[in-house]
Amino acid sequence: MDTTLLRSKAPPTPKDNSLVKIAVEMAGKPPQLIEFNQKQPLATIIQDLCNYWNLTDAETYALRFNTETSRAFVSEKNRLEVKNGHVLQLGFSSGKITQSILDQLSPQSSHEDKMKAIQELAGYATDPTFTAEFTEKLGMKTLIGYVENMESGKLSDQITVHLLPAFVDLMDHGLTQWDVLEPTFIKRIASFINNQSSAQDPRTLQAALSILESLAQNSSTKYGIVERELTIPNLAMHLQNTSPSIQQNTLALINALFLKADDSKRTAMSKTLNARQIRNIIVMSIIQVPGVASGNEIAHQLHVLQTLMLNVLEEPMNRPIESGDVEAQEKIRELRRIAFDNDGSDSITPLKDVATRKQIIPRDFRKLGFKNDATPLNDFAQVPPGALALDAMLYFASYHPEKYSRVVLENSGRGDEYDCPFARAVIELTKLLCEILKIGEPPTEQGTLFHPMFFNHDHPFEELFCICIVVVNKTWKEMRATVEDFAKVFSVVREQITRVLAGRPLTQEIFKERIAALTYAEITDLWQQERTSREKWESRSRPIMELRQQIEPEIIELIQQQRLGFLTEGTRFSKYTNRGRVKDKFWYVRLSPNHRVLHYGDCDEKSVPALDELTDKLPIVDIRTLVTGKDCPHMKDLKGKKTTSQYPFSLMLDSNDVGSLDFVAPDQQTFDYWVDGINALLGNKMTSKEAMADLEFLLSMNTKLRLLDVEGLDLPEEPPAIPREPTNYDFAVEIK
Repeated sequence: MDTTLLRSKAPPTPKDNSLVKIAVEMAGKPPQLIEFNQKQPLATIIQDLCNYWNLTDAETYALRFNTETSRAFVSEKNRLEVKNGHVLQLGFSSGKITQSILDQLSPQSSHEDKMKAIQELAGYATDPTFTAEFTEKLGMKTLIGYVENMESGKLSDQITVHLLPAFVDLMDHGLTQWDVLEPTFIKRIASFINNQSSAQDPRTLQAALSILESLAQNSSTKYGIVERELTIPNLAMHLQNTSPSIQQNTLALINALFLKADDSKRTAMSKTLNARQIRNIIVMSIIQVPGVASGNEIAHQLHVLQTLMLNVLEEPMNRPIESGDVEAQEKIRELRRIAFDNDGSDSITPLKDVATRKQIIPRDFRKLGFKNDATPLNDFAQVPPGALALDAMLYFASYHPEKYSRVVLENSGRGDEYDCPFARAVIELTKLLCEILKIGEPPTEQGTLFHPMFFNHDHPFEELFCICIVVVNKTWKEMRATVEDFAKVFSVVREQITRVLAGRPLTQEIFKERIAALTYAEITDLWQQERTSREKWESRSRPIMELRQQIEPEIIELIQQQRLGFLTEGTRFSKYTNRGRVKDKFWYVRLSPNHRVLHYGDCDEKSVPALDELTDKLPIVDIRTLVTGKDCPHMKDLKGKKTTSQYPFSLMLDSNDVGSLDFVAPDQQTFDYWVDGINALLGNKMTSKEAMADLEFLLSMNTKLRLLDVEGLDLPEEPPAIPREPTNYDFAVEIK
């Protein structure tokens, strides 16, 4: 027998994943097909390529990616991104390019050489490898000095167009601290913003705005210089620019100045921003222009601006009024005077008799609805709303005296039982508005909600209060309420205000019309419809509970499928670094249809990439666990820094190269859906509030559908008792 037939087959050679087959190109040279060894030093690979092409000084050459999305230098940090089939390009190294640029920027160089160097710098500024080399060779110091010593003129403007955007890109890498910038540099950058006489190139203006915004946010020592060089009216002029990017950067700079200002400066800035001229610019140039305010970033900046302006009211909201406060006592006297000195009653008669004065004044304060008619200031000791309620009440009396007098007199003439205590209603309404508008809470990092009508008046909160206090009185009458119904009335008023604000009316007049139409009867009908649509099965009898237990597994499976479908459609996330959220940078993540791989990659603000456009992949089997909140690696990096990132989660991986994939969801629902979906893929229980709410809702609906046949019957709490066994079973069979 031939022994070769009995020889066992050799085991297959395991595939070496460190070898990648790629092509390398170089201008004027024939391309090379090579095996790129991930375990081999890059310098050795480059030396071999240079030897093949007969190039000397291999240390002055480097490899770069050559794709539509990346032209970055290949370094030890990103070399694992080189995959089979990639085409790399061999060119000069970042060190040689840096030296060439710095040589051309020397004072002896011609304008043409400097222009060429700056344009070349702009092309490399986004690359981290180049930036590290440029910073190490003091390139940033050279640029800063160049800007400080730059003379105004047409030739300088041509260079600035490319220089300032490149400077922004270089600083975004975080290798140079913003504190190194000197007042001369800051004043020079501010001059590009303050220069209203000549037309600025949009790229120069946008970059200058971005530089000062980052400086105000990130420098602990240079905010004062920026604040002195800029004025809100000058900045507001740029909001009329037709470029959404410039409008966005201008709003971002105003917000950065607002955030760093102390309380007194914030109050002054708020008054300036509420001036008619600036408000009209925001409304006419941004809010009313189709498609501008709907963009995520501009809407976010408007959200931040409005939140900061409303938060100016936080100080009076949290300041209790002392009984000995002289200014507050004068306000109380003014409220009484406006209400009763023109009502035709005896109180207009000069009160020369001390005894008469002691009787009438407490009576008037009682009519105004104060609990403490002898010392009405005690009513404003509770915070919130504290002094803000008294200020709002005085504003209503001063600017709408006829409505104020009518509301007060109506509620002092119905009889004690049906009177709406006006002062108490004022205090409760002010507190309610502070809760609805979230006064005192910081703006969220991804929030886009703002109310356009608040940009249409110089006292938006006070005007909203004036409209709503009339609604309170109207609703009180419609409900035929008594003092015991006070809380019920305000539950209706809360519903009226929140429903109308949800429609984001453009002006106070539109808000006034809509809330007037939303009567108590209308609210009652809406509540009844909603109660019917979301009614839950409240029965807790044993048969119902057992039925729920039987159908719960299929409901959980249904929720899991919905979550996985959400992950398959994908989500756009904002990018974050260890310094916080990166403006205008997004990435998209979606689950493959077979639920085995997560695909992800960069995207812009509006596009939805297809699955094959997302170049990076993460197999589900590589996910070790899911962590949320402060346990996330990227949240630990931000420890000690002020952040409002509310919905972080991370996928902890088994890979040695990447420890985790980190996310910050834009809202609670997206966070819950992704956490549920990942838990479902990992075989874990879905524990989010959204999952619990969906489970309860679907269980209730399914249970009600199954019980339609027994509708109207009283189901017993316990099943009927099982009868005792009979003494014989003769009745079951016929015995002959």
